[in-house]
Amino acid sequence: MSPSEYEKAIRIIDDAHAQDPNIVRLDGEDVAYELYYSNKMSGYLDKCNPTASEILRLAIRAQHLRRWEIPRNAYAMNKSGYHLWRTYLKKRQGEIAAQICLDSGYSSEDASRVAGLIRKENLKQDADAQTLEDVACLVFLDDQFEAFKQEHDEAKIVNILRKTWRKMSDKGHEMALNIPMSDRARELVVKALDDV
Repeated sequence: MSPSEYEKAIRIIDDAHAQDPNIVRLDGEDVAYELYYSNKMSGYLDKCNPTASEILRLAIRAQHLRRWEIPRNAYAMNKSGYHLWRTYLKKRQGEIAAQICLDSGYSSEDASRVAGLIRKENLKQDADAQTLEDVACLVFLDDQFEAFKQEHDEAKIVNILRKTWRKMSDKGHEMALNIPMSDRARELVVKALDDV
């Protein structure tokens, strides 16, 4: 039996993630960071929406596709540079994912939909785009927030948490409040939510 379009696309996406030179140690093994990240994204999608469509699953899995190739410091290290970097990445990652979908046998309509989700188009009006945003925020809170809070001052952390919270749905909020975190991290989340 030959693999489905979905299986082909996931294999190509995961093969690309496995090329990330940034490594994390997981259960005693070295794992490419983007492969680790995409698996976290898929895991949270299963918690948020276990019946998600293949298209949403592909967009979730490809959200950071080949991101390591365009490092943050390739753009000015200020707010404007950050936004330019993020905008370029979303466009590029969407284009790469769309081509993978086409190469795997998906229609151009489905490939365009995956790209649009990765670009987070119509965020508050599109349930799938909102789910992708919720999942990305949940992975940040669960997996990246502890390290992030070590690198930044409290005012910046609280501001980022407020922005993160505003992007999430009510369901995302509920899930976020159930993520285990250190006392200090929880204190910062509570402080951020006081003014939201």
